[in-house]
Amino acid sequence: MRRFALFAMLAAAGLRPAAYAETAAPGGHDFTPTGKVLLGVGACGAGEVPANISKDLVKSHCETIEKTQAQYAKEWVDIAKPWFATHVPSTVPKKVVYPFAGGDLSTALTVYPDADEITTLSLEPAGDPRTFEALAKMKGANVVPTKKAAPVKPAKPLKSKAVGNSPPARADDGNTDDDPVVIDKGPPSLSKALKTIAYELRFLYRVNFSNTMNMISAMRGGLLPTQLIFGLSALKVHGYEVVSLRYFKLDADGNIKYLTDEDVKAAPNPTTGSPDYRNRIFANAEVGFKKGSGRVQIYRHIQVNLDNDHLKKNPRVLKHLEQKGAVAGMTKAASYLMSWDSFSTIRNYLIDHVQWMVSDATGVPPKFGKPKGFEYETHGAFKLSHISAGNGIAPDWRQEFASQTSRKLGFRFGYYDGTKEHTNHLIIMRKKKT
Repeated sequence: MRRFALFAMLAAAGLRPAAYAETAAPGGHDFTPTGKVLLGVGACGAGEVPANISKDLVKSHCETIEKTQAQYAKEWVDIAKPWFATHVPSTVPKKVVYPFAGGDLSTALTVYPDADEITTLSLEPAGDPRTFEALAKMKGANVVPTKKAAPVKPAKPLKSKAVGNSPPARADDGNTDDDPVVIDKGPPSLSKALKTIAYELRFLYRVNFSNTMNMISAMRGGLLPTQLIFGLSALKVHGYEVVSLRYFKLDADGNIKYLTDEDVKAAPNPTTGSPDYRNRIFANAEVGFKKGSGRVQIYRHIQVNLDNDHLKKNPRVLKHLEQKGAVAGMTKAASYLMSWDSFSTIRNYLIDHVQWMVSDATGVPPKFGKPKGFEYETHGAFKLSHISAGNGIAPDWRQEFASQTSRKLGFRFGYYDGTKEHTNHLIIMRKKKT
């Protein structure tokens, strides 16, 4: 009944009911209180901090998180956001699809702040939201850890800037920094889980993309719902508040079916068994969010393997995406998979449904997009792929960049190119006007 009343209030206030329609639908276990706690404690936003959680533990965690968020906002968001405001047409579709997103909602909000809904797709699950309460009840949950430096293999800093003046310090996509990282062994604990969040969030914000191996341990096997907390951190950075949180599955036709109270009760104990198994039960999350008195917007994350074989075996995600009609798109740091034959299904989906898209050189290559009526606009410079997986498609991108007027790009967007200069680059792909 409360959801129906809320929907009526939104309609009476003149907010966009279409953008909130699915969140206002009846049914589904309500994780909103948990979402607000995770925003307050995990992402250090304007959420709720339970009375049984040590203020010192939260303070210690949030000193690191808030420093990272502030630096990221100053040195990337504040630079990139005005650029996108002048380059993204106001007429682009309000539904955004972001494949191979990892834990990155923040870039989508930077590019498309006015989106009605943003859907991110990756191998990582949103994660089990019940674990916070369970960990908070465990012995030693409120112990504030003593900081000690993590053993890190020395490496020469890269010449390019990942975020402002914070270059990654390993030659590929690793990250070391001056802040101590605590390494703990032993049983699961809230403090240990929060340290994982802090480390991985620093990695994402400083390097501007996620490392696959890091995501496997931190998100699939995480003690807390790491992917979800990354999304909540993005909401905090961009000034949003959480309105709702629910989890869902897709039926055979691609329709959303929210996890029920019974589904949640049937899930394994949140502190025992395989974290990977539990997190996959809570793979897909939907967050309603808003800024001040503004309308409610929707963020959905879906765990999915986007290769052809998996999409053929289980086409639910593809059917769900097709229901959206015309969309805006983006991708970055996607391991150049969009150029592989084994990922042609997701590539063809984007070609068939995207009206405007931004990417690095891991987006839809010109040799596929141009014959389907797309034009490309390049920014920055590209000569070599960032990793060997892109060697096959690098000549296509190199030719495209060479054919256009050079345009400067003052920030990183996903991968830098593979030359010694590690130059930034970005591509806009849009449907030609007829």
